[in-house]
Amino acid sequence: MEAFKFTPSKWVPFRDTGVLERVRNIERKDIEKHPNPDFKIRVIPDDELELIWMTDMFARIKQSDDEDKRVVLILPNPAPTYKKLAYLINKFRVNCRNVYTFNMDEWADENGNVAPESYPQGFKNATMRFLYSQIDPDLRPDINQIQGPTTENIKDYSKMIADMGEADACYSGPGWTGHCAFIDPDIPEFSSQSLEEWKSMGARIVTLNPFTIAQNSLHGSFGMSGDMAAVPPRAATIGPRDLLAAKFRMEMHGLTTAGTFVSWQRMISKLVLHGDVTPQVPSSILQTVDTDVYVTETIAARVEPMWNVQY
Repeated sequence: MEAFKFTPSKWVPFRDTGVLERVRNIERKDIEKHPNPDFKIRVIPDDELELIWMTDMFARIKQSDDEDKRVVLILPNPAPTYKKLAYLINKFRVNCRNVYTFNMDEWADENGNVAPESYPQGFKNATMRFLYSQIDPDLRPDINQIQGPTTENIKDYSKMIADMGEADACYSGPGWTGHCAFIDPDIPEFSSQSLEEWKSMGARIVTLNPFTIAQNSLHGSFGMSGDMAAVPPRAATIGPRDLLAAKFRMEMHGLTTAGTFVSWQRMISKLVLHGDVTPQVPSSILQTVDTDVYVTETIAARVEPMWNVQY
């Protein structure tokens, strides 16, 4: 049989075919193996991921109340999970007076103007809707303790987190490009001469990678219909320095298409966890630091053809 070989499209950020073939063939039994013992990978049942994340957030918030100590959290794309977190806070009467949160990113227009809190698809809007407003008024933190990137604060956003003593916990998961937050590969705002320089970069306005726009057009907030024109072209985001400065990092790999086996995350998960550490796969930087990683069984499955299925 004549072989058919090709170089990945120039639009694909990471194109080393040898590395891609190696991680593509990683078996489920080998996912948890990593040379860095502090980079702890656990494969878990699909239905446990949300519970693990929610439990960690709730435990830290409750501890902040019990010990009357500040807790600073960097929160990912706001999800309905936050309503469940609010339910626990209300059920156990946990006072959130010491809770400070920073959204890791927010949408922006083509001119770099960050979306206001009123934007329905915005992350700050969702934080207020799913989390803050769901907490009983007498248990809520001060409104000023719930922060997100804005046009006015983006240049100081990393300093705002640093001034709080850095984040006590940062929760993340890789995008289709391997991004963390909106730290995308192949965008001018995160261009650098070296890995070390890139690691030191803080919050900024960025131009989104086309794959990130495609990914988000499948998100529920945009109707899950592939409407790429509905997704803003730019964003405000934390930088690699904010991720690395956090005292605890939890990385979650469990995104599928509407709860099916279909997922754009299965391949990039393996590249993030076992590929090269490079700005071309931004979340790969977590391989170098103490991180708790949870991968669902569906995402841990081998990357291979399913000939009887189309899309």
